[in-house]
Amino acid sequence: MTETLPTTLVWLRRDLRLADHPALAFAAQRGRVVPVYILEESEGDPWPMGGAMRWWLHHTLTDLAERFEKLGVPLVLRRGDPLKILSALVQEAGADCVVFSRRTDALGRTVDAAVEKALVAAGVEVKSFNASLLFESWDISTKAGGPFKVYTPFSKACFAATVGLPVPAPKKMVGVAGLSSDRLQDFSLLPTHPDWGGMLQAHWKAGEASALKRLGQFIDTGLASYKTMRDRPDQEGTSCLSPYLAVGAIGPRQIWHAVQNAMASRQGIAAGAEVFLKELLWREFSHHLLYYFPHLPEKPLAPAFAQMKWRRSKADLAAWQKGMTGYPIVDAGMRQLWQTGWMHNRVRMIVASFLIKDLLIPWQQGEAWFWDTLIDSDMASNAASWQWVAGCGADAAPFFRVFNPVLQGKKFDPDGAYVRRFVPELSGLQGPALHAPWLLSHEALAQAGVTLGKTYPTPIVDHAAARQRVLAAFRGLR
Repeated sequence: MTETLPTTLVWLRRDLRLADHPALAFAAQRGRVVPVYILEESEGDPWPMGGAMRWWLHHTLTDLAERFEKLGVPLVLRRGDPLKILSALVQEAGADCVVFSRRTDALGRTVDAAVEKALVAAGVEVKSFNASLLFESWDISTKAGGPFKVYTPFSKACFAATVGLPVPAPKKMVGVAGLSSDRLQDFSLLPTHPDWGGMLQAHWKAGEASALKRLGQFIDTGLASYKTMRDRPDQEGTSCLSPYLAVGAIGPRQIWHAVQNAMASRQGIAAGAEVFLKELLWREFSHHLLYYFPHLPEKPLAPAFAQMKWRRSKADLAAWQKGMTGYPIVDAGMRQLWQTGWMHNRVRMIVASFLIKDLLIPWQQGEAWFWDTLIDSDMASNAASWQWVAGCGADAAPFFRVFNPVLQGKKFDPDGAYVRRFVPELSGLQGPALHAPWLLSHEALAQAGVTLGKTYPTPIVDHAAARQRVLAAFRGLR
């Protein structure tokens, strides 16, 4: 008589890969494996998945299903309440164990705790693992044993700690045949907007192999110059790995050790590598904050900012969202976001500062737009970064730091190549003058085919006046 192997359900979320997946490795070593992705439908979820992330998820799941299929393991897709689905699948598959990767957001942690409690009560073994972060959220703490609220000492503590090695992908697995699965197309993840999906498709290829390829290319061609080129949106100076991290097509430990190995074996990349690793640690810090301060996406960490007197202007918000503010670097960034589902990090800071400080519109409205339109939308990073720009979060930028969009454009897009790419109506303008077209003569504008107010908007706000307005508002919080 052949002994039946124990069966483990691997509940997948934003860990959609085979390598560096401790839960999957545990299940593969234990016996039969049933990978399942559940499109969760939780009532009262304040942050349902955004449109761009849904598109990215569709293509990532398509790739992941193919990778599992090659190993003879079907990926099961279900939608609805995780506890009901997992309880049913335990019975259908004859499973005695459920494993998953831990989450840091409040709703995710609540759901996970409820699932674990109910399954354990039903006699099912439950194990959770860390697949999404370099460290457990509670492993990096202050000398007093509490959470960090300032990035620099947090990053120093991380550099002083040891990052665990990535777990290899299982070379073989035993699956369970005959389990029912929803069809991916029935999840309706693809956008109904006919052009949006096509625009995104032109810029991104989903999946684990694509993530690893991009990492390798960045280490080979971009890491050495990263320190100086990362702020230049007109150049290919960043890794563009954030979308893959957001769905877990690659893990942070894989990136960390690949960069560390490159530093040990190559000359001239140490400076760029150190700055890059610090960016990876900003993501880590953001999840650290979300874990300890679950209200991070909705409420300012600095309580005084709850009294901020914001403006409510649908027209100004719409102009910002559409990239029609009349400030070229801002408009280029917002159009890059819509067309590609991604935005250069320096420009993210510029457009965020403009919304919050020039337009005096609440940071939460910008956060919500990014959540819907970024394929790398990550709750922790999104919330922490918006609060940083607003000056109300942990380790926040000083409230009096108000980016001048013209000077930012001239400094980081000096020839205007980035603006001309995404704001083609200004393509006839050259050099730094492009960043303030309203200062050019009628003759110069006409020669470039630009008519302010018709072919390109006049500025919706005067930056100098807006700066004084927001500083007065901030002073009122003291």
